[in-house]
Order: sequence, then structure tokens, then C-alpha cells
Amino acid sequence: MKKPDGKVVLLGDMNVGKTSLLHRYMERRFQDTVSTVGGAFYLKQWGPYNISIWDTAGREQFHGLGSMYCRGAAAVILTYDVNSLQSLMELEDKFLALTDSASADCIFAIVGNKVDLTDDCALPPDENRPEKSVASCGAKVRKQVRAEDAIALYKKILKYKMLDEKDVPAAEKMCFETSAKTGYKVDYLFETVFEMVVPIIVRQKAEGPPQTVDITDYKPAKRTKSGCCA
Repeated sequence: MKKPDGKVVLLGDMNVGKTSLLHRYMERRFQDTVSTVGGAFYLKQWGPYNISIWDTAGREQFHGLGSMYCRGAAAVILTYDVNSLQSLMELEDKFLALTDSASADCIFAIVGNKVDLTDDCALPPDENRPEKSVASCGAKVRKQVRAEDAIALYKKILKYKMLDEKDVPAAEKMCFETSAKTGYKVDYLFETVFEMVVPIIVRQKAEGPPQTVDITDYKPAKRTKSGCCA
């Protein structure tokens, strides 16, 4: 397997559609998935570079692994469900701290998935999937998360990372709404992120070997025999 030159990590609560987004982009199809256990990744050739895209588990028992998968990441895609305000709030409350191990110049994308389920029946045309440019109208729910909410979170992330807005991509450029089911804006999301990751890869290569997660090197702590309270 080729060694990745850079890493992109998807974070977010369970059932927001992280795995479905990745399947839609890499396998060009949508399928109902079960919850991810731990993490899984795809390797994407982008120009001369190999970029690993990590799908992480949103379930509470795997939460601690997120920091390991984020180590040295060039980009983090924070994913929520547009029909669940709670899933957006969880990004700040539970997942943002996991990105402390990412690259110092890591970029962040805020992605609201499942727009096909909202009461906005007709989605704008998508040049990547013209045959799916209009979502079929059925039983819809009112979208709970507005674009302004995602932009506000992006600005909170910049403050948390102590970054100046002048030095990073604009919030409007880094907040996306997608549908893994129809493919709406999925290609646009990943390709926008990849284009922004390339300069980071170039800088990291110039500075030295990038930090990457090699799970083959992971060794669990040794247990020692002792009393009943060990």
C-alpha cells in the first residue's frame, strides 16, 4: 500500500452520515450502513499525492480514538445532520478537542449532511450529478440548522485554535450542505478540501516527514500482576 502524503479526517456524532459521504465519493453509490467501529480509511490519488481519508466512529465508546486518528491531519471535516441541531452542538462540545493533535496548519470544513430529508424539496442543480439535481419530494422535516449556525461554529473553531480570520479560508467557503443519498455537493466538498490540503502537504514535505497514524505501531500498555485493585 502506498504511504499517504496527507490525511483528511471525518469527525461527527453517530448517524450523521460520515460513512455514507465517504462511500458516495469513493464508491459512487449510497448504501445504508452500520455504525463504524473504531475507524476505517480510503486512499485517494489527488494529482501526484496520496491522501488518506479517515472515517471515524461517532459512538461514545470509540470517542477517545478520534484524537489518535486526527494526529497530524491536514484537514478535518466536522459533520452534522442539518435536521439535528444537537449534532451541530456536539461538534463543539465533544469533537473539537480531539483535533488538538492535528497539524498546526490544519484546515476545517463544517458539513451539514442529509439535506435531501429537509422540506426544501427542490435542491439547486448540482453540476456533479445533473441527473439528481432535484430531490424527490416526500415526507420532509424542517431543517433545524441554518447556514448561519455553521458559520458561527467555524468562527468559534478559529477562536479555539487562536487563528486570525485573515489567515484562513473564509467561513462561507468552508461550510457545506450535502446529501450522501443523492450525491448533492459531495464531490464539491471533497475536491475543495483536497485542493486546500495540497499546499499543506507541500509545506510538510519541505519541513520533514509528516506525522501520520500508523496503527501497526500501536502497542497496548502492558498489564502488571498485582493486588485486587490493579
